[in-house]
Amino acid sequence: MVPDSGAVAWPPPGGALFLRARTGPALNAARVHRPVCEQGFKPFADALARDGFEVSGENLGRFPLVMLLAPRQREEARALLARAVAQCEAGGVVLACAANKEGARTMQDDLAKLAGPVQVLTKNHCRAAWTAPLGEAVDRELLAQWLALDAPRPILDGRFESRPGLFAWDRIDAASALLAAHLPTDLAGRGADLGAGWGYLASEVLARCPGVAGLDLFEAEARALELARRNLAGAHVPVAFHWHDVVAGVPGTFDFIVTNPPFHQGRADLPELGQAFIATAAAALRPGGRLLLVANRHLPYEQALARGFGQVRKLADEAGFKVVEARKVAA
Repeated sequence: MVPDSGAVAWPPPGGALFLRARTGPALNAARVHRPVCEQGFKPFADALARDGFEVSGENLGRFPLVMLLAPRQREEARALLARAVAQCEAGGVVLACAANKEGARTMQDDLAKLAGPVQVLTKNHCRAAWTAPLGEAVDRELLAQWLALDAPRPILDGRFESRPGLFAWDRIDAASALLAAHLPTDLAGRGADLGAGWGYLASEVLARCPGVAGLDLFEAEARALELARRNLAGAHVPVAFHWHDVVAGVPGTFDFIVTNPPFHQGRADLPELGQAFIATAAAALRPGGRLLLVANRHLPYEQALARGFGQVRKLADEAGFKVVEARKVAA
């Protein structure tokens, strides 16, 4: 970490805020400084808590040092840089870091545009940039503009609200649209959406399946879950929202489950994620319950489906995606 290199001084314990914090050897070595960590992705937040770090939500006040790991999507990254500047005390320092292949140079240029000249350290295919003590060099007009970039905004002719940086944030992704088009209209009882995102698939379940009596949404990204709450605020049946890591299993039992599971972490394919979603669904369904799943055609989910379900059939195979219905064996 740059503070431990001596380039940036640590403030007194508890005086550093770390946005999008990730646990690891560098942060664990700095635990004596007791940085306050913010992380909206549940698996990463849980890992920080397990390692003994204070993990808090947004609006934490102002700090003499604000650190951040910049996301790849530029509007999201600019909004986070602006938040860091807004939550840094006058005379404090903002320190941002990103991998070179994830837009590090763009992040550096944006921080300089917002807060004035920066110093830079490059190492291990990453780039860190930090400001001079914040003062008159901050562009206050640009700060206000970039802070607004993370505000929920209407998409799809106002049908939904979303924000940059989420999966398929400004559109309906093709896989979810295909699953929605093949939803059995006789789905009934209490259901769940695993990896619900900003709520598109859940909204389609409620619109297409009149027998649904309740729906639970499980989503690991807090920024997406907030939008799902907005997008399903007018639901005609009870809807529950859970900030939750589906890989760890889900509470409750359900008559049906829908999912378009993630299969990436960063840029790397990680089909184990989808396989874990299938195992979670199998454990959470009542006997005779149904799983409706969409996935890229090439993903190796067949063995996981065979392990957890007695009947598996393909409902669609189009444009590189497959839609599968799997039924849990009745007791």
